[in-house]
Amino acid sequence: MTLFSTNPREVTKMAEDSYEDAIAGLKKLLSEKNELEDAAVAKIRQLTAELEGAGGKKSDPDEKIRTGFAHFKAEKYEKNPELFGQLAKGQSPKFLVFACSDSRVCPSHILNFQPGEAFVVRNIANMVPPFDQTKYSGVGAAVEYAVVHLKVENILVIGHSCCGGIKGLMSIPDDGSTNSDFIEEWVKICLPAKAKVKAECCHLDPTEQCTKLEKEAVNVSLGNLLTYPFVREAVVQKSLALKGGHYDFVNGSFELWNIDFNLTPSVSL
Repeated sequence: MTLFSTNPREVTKMAEDSYEDAIAGLKKLLSEKNELEDAAVAKIRQLTAELEGAGGKKSDPDEKIRTGFAHFKAEKYEKNPELFGQLAKGQSPKFLVFACSDSRVCPSHILNFQPGEAFVVRNIANMVPPFDQTKYSGVGAAVEYAVVHLKVENILVIGHSCCGGIKGLMSIPDDGSTNSDFIEEWVKICLPAKAKVKAECCHLDPTEQCTKLEKEAVNVSLGNLLTYPFVREAVVQKSLALKGGHYDFVNGSFELWNIDFNLTPSVSL
């Protein structure tokens, strides 16, 4: 008796069934029909795996982590013992990078930063809040550590295309009311950027306004960095440069700019 068929019509019918039913049926065959030939068993297991993948079943997160680290260790760590030996002794990155938490915009991938080259802070819409020892102490601690202790030479704030945080900022009602516990209150950091875009770009459609806001919000964050005394001092002394960037993953482009704050050291008379 034939227990398994590779007839294309039958296979198509199986694919049209719900993947849960198909998987259940195939697993039942595997458990109850011991007389199946080895080749048929292998084929059934292959189809089972394909159906599970097509049906959107989640992969094992623990296995993803383990295999991910194994790949890193074999391909990166063990192939560059000199670098990782130096990193074991300490770090001296040249960059402090603010980037969005968006899974599509990892700064190390975009800019090819190697381990030890960039001290990275990621948050919603890559924003830098103004100096506030209570409200924004987490960001303040990262900035202070990078500038005062690691002596980074550059701070780069990277905005990006299709930013959900920026869209959220743009959609906040004029009365300031919010519908979330944290997100809208956070992105209000860049309300000055929204006001500027609304005033200067009212002729643009909403999508174009958001693109403008993605970049203008970076400039507000760069300005906010100067509210940190140790940042301002380092910029005045020209030991620290502030840079803005925008990554467009739709078109595969990156813009980089510097802002001249026209700061000069004070002179004692």
